[in-house]
Amino acid sequence: MIAAKRILTTEMIQKIEALAPRYPNRRALTLPALHIVNDELRHVPLAAVVEVAALLGLAPADVQDTLSFYEFFHQDKPTGQVRAWVCRSISCALRGGEQVLQHLCHAADIKPGGTSADGAITIEAAECLGACDFAPCMLANKDLHKNLTPESAVAFLQNIRQSIRSTPPHAH
Repeated sequence: MIAAKRILTTEMIQKIEALAPRYPNRRALTLPALHIVNDELRHVPLAAVVEVAALLGLAPADVQDTLSFYEFFHQDKPTGQVRAWVCRSISCALRGGEQVLQHLCHAADIKPGGTSADGAITIEAAECLGACDFAPCMLANKDLHKNLTPESAVAFLQNIRQSIRSTPPHAH
């Protein structure tokens, strides 16, 4: 019988184990562990759920329950190298957030929630990013983009694609 390929790397396991002293029990590590896997793989495949469960001494169903509770995680395939949430709260909507979202999706040739064919970006709608003073806004990975226009959003997309094309393959 051929052994299944492991999903969790030694580095991921070390990061998860390093967090253990901060939590009252191993079950409490479930969400941080899922974030570590997601940060590395840009999704959490079912095989990773099984491995996280084994590492934490839990049933896979317990880890899957946590994973499926949060819309942040994707399981079926990786998100784009950049994951962008365009706010559509009332402040952003009143200042053109829906138009920014639609314009950005059109430029990337995807629907909200989709990933561009080149894998550069996943564009999702967010209910609120907590930055109403800068409406409309977008969170791209960990960077907040403020006072967006359809044009500035498309310029952002073009910059993302150009930076990905100019990055050596091993750096992805």
